[in-house]
Amino acid sequence: MPKFEYAPAPESTSVVDLETSYGLFINGEFVDGHGESFKSISPSSEEVLAEVSEATDADVDAAVKAARTAYTRVWSRMSGADRGKYLYRIARILQERAREFAVLESLDNGKPIKESRDVDIPLAAAHFFYNAGWADKLEYASLGANPRPHGVVGQVIPWNFPLLMLSWKIAPALATGNTVVLKPAETTPLTALLFAEVCQQADLPPGVVNIVTGAGATGQAIVDHPGIDKLAFTGSTGVGKMIARSIAGTRKKATLELGGKAANIVFDDAPIDQAVEGIVNGIFFNQGHVCCAGSRLLVQESVADEVTRRLKRRIGTLRVGDPLDKNTDIGAINSRAQLDRIIALTEAGESEGAERWDNGCELPSSGFWFRPTVFTGVTQTHRIAQEEIFGPVLSVLTFRTPQEAVAKANNTPYGLSAGIWTEKGSRILWMADQLKAGVVWANTFNKFDPTSPFGGYKESGYGREGGRHGLEPYVRTGA
Repeated sequence: MPKFEYAPAPESTSVVDLETSYGLFINGEFVDGHGESFKSISPSSEEVLAEVSEATDADVDAAVKAARTAYTRVWSRMSGADRGKYLYRIARILQERAREFAVLESLDNGKPIKESRDVDIPLAAAHFFYNAGWADKLEYASLGANPRPHGVVGQVIPWNFPLLMLSWKIAPALATGNTVVLKPAETTPLTALLFAEVCQQADLPPGVVNIVTGAGATGQAIVDHPGIDKLAFTGSTGVGKMIARSIAGTRKKATLELGGKAANIVFDDAPIDQAVEGIVNGIFFNQGHVCCAGSRLLVQESVADEVTRRLKRRIGTLRVGDPLDKNTDIGAINSRAQLDRIIALTEAGESEGAERWDNGCELPSSGFWFRPTVFTGVTQTHRIAQEEIFGPVLSVLTFRTPQEAVAKANNTPYGLSAGIWTEKGSRILWMADQLKAGVVWANTFNKFDPTSPFGGYKESGYGREGGRHGLEPYVRTGA
């Protein structure tokens, strides 16, 4: 396949007006935090973007009190129709400021601008639009008798989809009448703080949304606070288990969306070129920083060599580099710590006997980068087939029968997602019924919609986000 040279097509950063430092957003205002500040850096250049306040226990307490006051005095008393108007307003402002959000997301996170521009920001706005429509129709959502909000919701989100995860959490919480204290990841706080400006622009009542920044200690303060009625967390399985232990025996409800090790299963009757595109999208989208990434490729033996050959040919065309270049396919790894983990696990794959291949592309001299990598000769006992790498690394395994494919796909502590590639509808339905995964894609991968629920089984967590099902965790029912 000929290699095409693309002239640089950088997106301008002039649309983003970054402050040198940011405080916490509590009770409708930006205030100074009482902890030490920390730096948010661009993973593509290691440049410091801004100094951000770290919230202490006292700051979290102030945010929870502001949320409680807003809940009891304003938000819970407001009609669903009026709450919906605020959500519609937020959605429209996100659309109006979409380019600003997209550029800032790529700067702070490292993902390619074409992904933040075409996926993250439009989907974030769509979640607010969708949940706004439900705000005055909760009694018709099959949530149970007399659905009512919990009260104050604590939310902790990850660094891989900062604004999109914020929208997954905040939109249903507000639509159902709850108020929010949210903590973004310490490596990607900037779009959440820009969203705070959107809340001000939308004239959202003070205290309905509060954003506190910091690392693990700040998140733990939210989890432990007695004024929190419900928790929503997206992140690693290890932290999810800690949260589950922390709230055991309390009245707090929780939804946990955790890790994954998804199998992307290709049968011998699949359209191979289409499947290859799905495989590439499944593992290299967002640098593989996706909990539902198709990081295990299961290929039927009779077509394994052909699929692998075409896959390597396709990966050879992927462009790794500046996230703000519109031609970039794979951006920067989010942090030095995450890059070190990816390197350690790929070295383990080699030492355990798997065969490593990457596309050999040139990497930038500064920032955190990793080439798209494929391992063949992988067995189920290899660490790269069992542990979540959370990077652009694909493990290839083979199978002979559908039953063997199911057994290998389910041989994981996770159960978040899976993909099936075949022309037989009956096989798709049979496989979907057998796979222990919360989301199963057929002849596609990594497709999301606000109307469709998302979540997992086993160590991938519990609860659903998105769709009518995503409203349920935010309400209590009965007399």
